Amino acid sequence: MKKYLIITAILIIAACGTKNPTEEPKEDANVNSNIVSLNEAQLKSAGIVLGKPEYKSIASILRASGTIDVPPQNMISISMPLGGYLKSSKLIPGMQVRKGETIAIMEDQQYIQLQQEYLTTKSKLVFSKAELDRQRELNQSKASSDKIFQQAQMDYSNLSISLNSLAQKLRMINLNPNNISENNISRTVPIYSPIAGTVSKVNVNIGRFINPSDILFEIIDPSNIHLNLKIFEKDLAKLSKGQKLIAYTNNQPDKKYPCEISLITGDLSAERTAEVHCHFESFDKTLVPGMYMNAEIEIKSHETLAIPEDAIVRFEGLDYVFVKKGEREFEMKTVETGVKENKYVELINSAAFSDKEIVIKGAYTLLMSLKNKSEE
Repeated sequence: MKKYLIITAILIIAACGTKNPTEEPKEDANVNSNIVSLNEAQLKSAGIVLGKPEYKSIASILRASGTIDVPPQNMISISMPLGGYLKSSKLIPGMQVRKGETIAIMEDQQYIQLQQEYLTTKSKLVFSKAELDRQRELNQSKASSDKIFQQAQMDYSNLSISLNSLAQKLRMINLNPNNISENNISRTVPIYSPIAGTVSKVNVNIGRFINPSDILFEIIDPSNIHLNLKIFEKDLAKLSKGQKLIAYTNNQPDKKYPCEISLITGDLSAERTAEVHCHFESFDKTLVPGMYMNAEIEIKSHETLAIPEDAIVRFEGLDYVFVKKGEREFEMKTVETGVKENKYVELINSAAFSDKEIVIKGAYTLLMSLKNKSEE
């Protein structure tokens, strides 16, 4: 009886230490966490569309930045060559002016003095001309010496030079010498706008004395603005005159401005960059000098395997695509992407997907389903 009880106890202990085969965990059909399976209903509602990578002609893009600039001939600094006091002006920064429009009135006693000298010299020249004619007649008849005739010639010549010099000074301050007479002497002179454009700076106020070297106003003609890009030395060989590009601002990145490269400078800065000047295909008054812009320059086209942008999903800093694995089963695989153009993306590791069917629509739905599965 005692032997029977011992055998029975051994059997019970052995039975307790043996696992029931029916209680072993079943192998998960989706051990791979990158695989998602859908039933028929899920597949239909997800709107999955499959496709294979295609060969596309995609252009490489060089990204750069720069500022809007204007050529020197379109930026005018206005001064008063003889100085004087500013009597009146209505200019304020941002105001539009026409070419030839009066933008300021200057006043000074030296303008009066200059006109006086001009009229006095003009009168002396008339007398000198008469004296020269008289001395010529006397010299021809030997009634006067050659020395007196030559002196009369020199006096007339000196007065002619002085008169022409004074006339040019008058023109410099916008006074027409032909309109000046003893009854028409002005103490004020006008300043005209040499170009049509926008006032960018006003450096004076009414009543202030202006030195000849002082800049009163600055006017910009923005119709010929251009984009000045900074391009690194290593990228210069990729660019050429006439090359197309698009530019955009940080505030409106979706608004594109077509441009064309017009000039590539040969000098490199200390940062090993060169200036590349680009002309806008059409003028936009919202673009002003000094504005910062980004640019995308199309370098060259090349044939490469590409897939639609919608086929790519981004998760935890990496790019993925879903590849068909079974009838209703898809595997998420990492992908290396290159240049994007016309809603297609270049595949760098194209050899891994050249003969695969890829989800080109509904990829984000699969990603959400995969994430939800991993959280369960």
